[in-house]
Amino acid sequence: RGERAMSYDTKKKVTVLDMSKYVDKSIRVKFMGGREVVGVLKGYDALLNLVLDESHEYLKDPSDPYKLLDETRPMGLMVLRGPSIMLVCPTDGMEEIANPFLQEEGEEGGD
Repeated sequence: RGERAMSYDTKKKVTVLDMSKYVDKSIRVKFMGGREVVGVLKGYDALLNLVLDESHEYLKDPSDPYKLLDETRPMGLMVLRGPSIMLVCPTDGMEEIANPFLQEEGEEGGD
């Protein structure tokens, strides 16, 4: 029994995502509640807890809480809790495109 318990404790936790290629690079993180931050990844662990430096939070539109503004506020060094993270993406090569699923006014999708 002691050997089995010991081997279980010595197993290394493996992360689903390989975040090592994003260390010291700018990433954007979206949280479960809708908040988004951008910053330079300085560290991470197996639970996807992240450490961001030079980070900025995107502000929400006061009239529409689901819409983010282009305005940001500086947050500095942040520790982000892994279970609350919904999306992680690099900022390099990221651009906003028009929603291809939105229909023009007057255009109907029915038969």
